[in-house]
Amino acid sequence: MLILCLAGTGLIALVLFLAAGTVRYWQAWVYLAVNDIAAVPYVRYLLDNPRLLEARMKAGPTAEQRSVQKGITLLGFISIVVAFIVPGLDDRFGWSNVPPWLVVTGDLLIVAGMLMVYRVVKENPFGAATVGVVEDQRVVSTGPYGVVRNPMYASALVYLIGMPLALGSYWTLIPSALTVLGLVWRLLDEENFLAQNLPGYTEYCTRVRWHLVPLIF
Repeated sequence: MLILCLAGTGLIALVLFLAAGTVRYWQAWVYLAVNDIAAVPYVRYLLDNPRLLEARMKAGPTAEQRSVQKGITLLGFISIVVAFIVPGLDDRFGWSNVPPWLVVTGDLLIVAGMLMVYRVVKENPFGAATVGVVEDQRVVSTGPYGVVRNPMYASALVYLIGMPLALGSYWTLIPSALTVLGLVWRLLDEENFLAQNLPGYTEYCTRVRWHLVPLIF
């Protein structure tokens, strides 16, 4: 897990700095540091819970069992890759002029998003990275699941708003927004699947009205 995290950070850094054409891209350095530090509680919790770790590690289009989720996940992967290429190009060609205070705000949203992820996985021992139902799975309705039905995606929403700002790129809000649309598509399909396959989920949906953002959606 640690090796994969470090490899992921290295790959993201490579994409960012190659696109920027320089390592003198301070927003990227700060983002990488903030992201890794904020992820520590989440990673440590997964290392202490092997079953959950295994469920979170099985991710991506090939891990999904249903064609619709394979397609959604593939499109999401492409939009995320673009979301790391665009800020580097933005820095190289000076398309955006994001003030430092807004960059810091983006970094704070990164921290908030990662801490939300940590809170969600602590609450839900069935929090797999793929859409499905496992043996003995039950509906989780406590903690963040008592606020919205999809708190993991809500965490991703906060992160995806913060990332373009943290990297100093307004233009990156476009691929981030496309990624969010993919998350909405994914969660609506996932909710429909769970309503059909997880006992008690339909009743849970009647109690918790909001999909992603309280009072909005």
